[in-house]
Amino acid sequence: MSIFARLSLANRKLVAIVAALVVALGCYAAASLKQQLLPDLSFPAVTVSAAYPGAGPEVVEQQVTVPIEDAVGNLTGVESMSSTSRQGSTLVMLSFAFGTDIDDASAQVTQALAKARLPQDVDPQVMTGSTGDMPTMTLAATGTTAEALNSHVVPALQAVDGVNEVSVSGAREQTVTVTPAKPADTQAIATALSTLGGTSAAGSITSDGRDLSLAVGSAVTSLDQIKNLWITSGTTPEQLKDIAAVELTDAPATSITRTNGEPSLGVSLTMDHGGSSSAISTDVRDLLPDLTKQLGDGAALTVVSDNGPAVKESVDGLLEEGALGLLMAVLIIVMFLRSARSTLVTAVSIPLSLLIALIALWAGDYSLNILTLGGLTIAVGRVVDDSIVVLENIKRHLGYGEDRRDAVITAVREVASAVTSSTLTTVAVFLPIAFVSGMVGELFGSFSITVTVAMLASLLVSLTVVPALAFWFLKAPKDSAGVDPDEYRQRVEAEERQGRLQRMYLPVINFSVRRRKTVLGIAGALLILTVFMAGGLKTSFIDSDEATSLSVTQTLPPGTDLTTTDKAAQQVEKVVADLDGVESYQVTIGSGGNFFGGAGGGNSVSYTLNLAEDASATEVSDTLSAAVGKITGAGEISVGSAGGGFGGSDIEVSVTADDDATLKTATAAVADTLAGVTEVTGVSSDLSESAPQISIVAKGEAAARAGLTDQAIVSSLRQAVQGSTVTRVTLDGSEHEVVVTTGADAPTSLAQVKALTLMTATGPVRLDKVATVTQVDGPVQRTRIDGDRTNTVTATPVGDDTGAASTAVQTALDGLELPAGASYEMGGVTSQQDEAFVQLGLAIVIAIALVFLILVAVFRSIRQTFVLLVSIPFAFVGAIALLLVTDTALGVAALIGILMLIGIVVTNAIVLMDLINQYRERGMSVTEAVVEGGLRRLRPILMTALATIFALLPMALGITGAGGFISQPLAVVVIGGLVSSTLLTLVLIPVLYTMAESRRDRATTRPEPAPAEPELVTIG
Repeated sequence: MSIFARLSLANRKLVAIVAALVVALGCYAAASLKQQLLPDLSFPAVTVSAAYPGAGPEVVEQQVTVPIEDAVGNLTGVESMSSTSRQGSTLVMLSFAFGTDIDDASAQVTQALAKARLPQDVDPQVMTGSTGDMPTMTLAATGTTAEALNSHVVPALQAVDGVNEVSVSGAREQTVTVTPAKPADTQAIATALSTLGGTSAAGSITSDGRDLSLAVGSAVTSLDQIKNLWITSGTTPEQLKDIAAVELTDAPATSITRTNGEPSLGVSLTMDHGGSSSAISTDVRDLLPDLTKQLGDGAALTVVSDNGPAVKESVDGLLEEGALGLLMAVLIIVMFLRSARSTLVTAVSIPLSLLIALIALWAGDYSLNILTLGGLTIAVGRVVDDSIVVLENIKRHLGYGEDRRDAVITAVREVASAVTSSTLTTVAVFLPIAFVSGMVGELFGSFSITVTVAMLASLLVSLTVVPALAFWFLKAPKDSAGVDPDEYRQRVEAEERQGRLQRMYLPVINFSVRRRKTVLGIAGALLILTVFMAGGLKTSFIDSDEATSLSVTQTLPPGTDLTTTDKAAQQVEKVVADLDGVESYQVTIGSGGNFFGGAGGGNSVSYTLNLAEDASATEVSDTLSAAVGKITGAGEISVGSAGGGFGGSDIEVSVTADDDATLKTATAAVADTLAGVTEVTGVSSDLSESAPQISIVAKGEAAARAGLTDQAIVSSLRQAVQGSTVTRVTLDGSEHEVVVTTGADAPTSLAQVKALTLMTATGPVRLDKVATVTQVDGPVQRTRIDGDRTNTVTATPVGDDTGAASTAVQTALDGLELPAGASYEMGGVTSQQDEAFVQLGLAIVIAIALVFLILVAVFRSIRQTFVLLVSIPFAFVGAIALLLVTDTALGVAALIGILMLIGIVVTNAIVLMDLINQYRERGMSVTEAVVEGGLRRLRPILMTALATIFALLPMALGITGAGGFISQPLAVVVIGGLVSSTLLTLVLIPVLYTMAESRRDRATTRPEPAPAEPELVTIG
């Protein structure tokens, strides 16, 4: 690898020009990178939603959910399938493996659904999702209309650079309502309207040599056209307006949204692929004052959610921590080298390596997020290591009075193999991340790419730019002129031995190589102690940042109507409105279905509270919980965090059984068991509480005499209760349903349902004459997982020790006897953590294997490779100890740090052993080579370790708090591991090397046994 140094010295000006171009391109790339909170993640799932108005959960399950599951459940790649059937709707989610082409999977699902046997009115919708589908910004509009928003606000926001789509939600749709004056005309009107609104082909003719198509009908574009429609309901044609009332009315409300106590509409902005959250946030906020004025007096636009400030804070914070780390690393270099020129030459490698990494991110279309920025910040302390080793050796040779060119080339040649192999081992540990599947692999993919490119760039810089700069800026000592080189070198080496560090280290290494068993005993004791310390570690999946918003959920008894739920929600709103620390809030009564959440009902309320900048989420949450706890008659109210972290933090237990009664009993037993576990709180379940419903069963003979079937009764009841949708028309550019109603008020009691009049072939008849009408209790929802009916019990861990909470839950469940036919399975954060830990554990094993192969290739000795690998477990000593001291949980980020340590800790050992081997080749004994090598490599080893430690210190301390749930645990692990491994490398590696090589030397130099003398045999 020293050929790079020779080429750079021969082309120094070219190297300088290329470096300048890299700086320019890197600055451009840094400015061009889009900024996001997290990298784009595509969720490997396809969701199918379907509406079946008026149908109960059981009917929805039987007629809609099961046919959908049968159609799509056996598609290639489906790993799991879950469904939830509710009143009038169903949601089926198919989970695929990460890396699946989700567009192709969605197309397969769509094709399969086309073959499903579903009720005529059911039209399933297929949805996919990714983080890019989530709104980057959400506004609440009060005192205005949807038409005004679509006219003024949507076009202006759509024009903002980086915005993909702007949508308005919360506006009640309008329907064309047709109410016949006479019930007898209902069927004729419905039939006539069903063919309204378009043209029909009637063939074609040939006229004058041309083909002319025949089109019957015309498009309906106004309400008057519908009113003027001619209908034959008897013997005389009449216009619709003469026999029915036709008007444009608001559709029944299914949800209510208020912002800061005022009725509001929602405006959501999604970001396109090249957009930047922080830039969009700034541009949109600048537009809000003018847009509010355009909407008129009384109108207001309030920011409900915005990723921009969080992204900007994370970027600025990590940049600040990176800059502090860079400064501290440079100070360490100055302290050791005590030369401004040497420091400048070494420090150049940091910005150059990071800029090359930024260029790679820009070229690969990655974003600047907390993962890539965390990678860059972690790399600050590592990218300088190669340059430190190279420069320190160059400076040493120049200090011997050697010619500048010879000193540079010789110095680089001596360490080129060591720095190359040490960098490759650091890079190689990131290769196994490519084999980590699931969210962890997706999440940390860009992180590993960032660090890998930065480390490879640092190697290139250390072998090209650093030698060229050293040739320009460093010189041999003035007193070396005219002195014999060998004599001068001996004098300098003698002075080096008298250095403070060397004088402190010499007795340590001498004691170590003489008292090898003592050193091994101490090392073994440390490993045993580490095993015991590991048992006291807290474990978690992915930690949470401080929340910037709170979420409140309110659930009333099943079957509660929207109006009653609204009155209960107003009680909570009064508390929220007077709460200190809340900047704004939004409440949604009722909910709909989408990719990220299932459909809800009119008995549920969700609140989003945006906290003031100086507010504490914990204090506000405690105050709010105490206040809402005093409210009575408003259902169940729970307060939680709506910001920070990644992924869910709840433990879930899925309970399955063969029948509803057993499932209900088993679910209640599991919930009661978890309620007694002190390590968890907030135990809840989706056990289907019963909700009242009216059962209508046709009386066979009576219904047959009237010519009624079940389907005919359904159609008549739907007509009476909510009207029937007969077609859709486009009026003034907006699409509307055309609904034919009876005009009578919908029934509000069991008696009124019984008294409903059905039109039959034999004349009108009361419903209770042809059907049995009773009120019964029915389920609120039905949940299935992989075709089995399931209920889920959820609990939230107390504190941040998810592992201890999961173990406590598992222990409690182990002692639970479930009814026959029932079973349970742990899920939620428990399964996510277990899967991540297993895969990262496998990645760590693969990383060690890769490091082993590289070291064998470099040193061509399995014996020496095993000596080097011994430093790896001792890195865990410091890592685990520091995790305990800082009370940091062992999570995914910490495991990534341990993975990094495998490559980092062998770096110093490689540099040390490489020099020891060089001394052995020059004829030194094992002990002499070990002691001399330790003294020579002491300074660069300490420099590289301390530079990395102090560069990561701002991140470990969480000075800015930016990206703490990823970067802080990782930095803590690396710092702790480096401290222990560096100290043990300087002591234990020499001991093990001495033992291994001395034994080999004795084996190779053992004298051959003398040939046996012939035995004298006396014959006589």
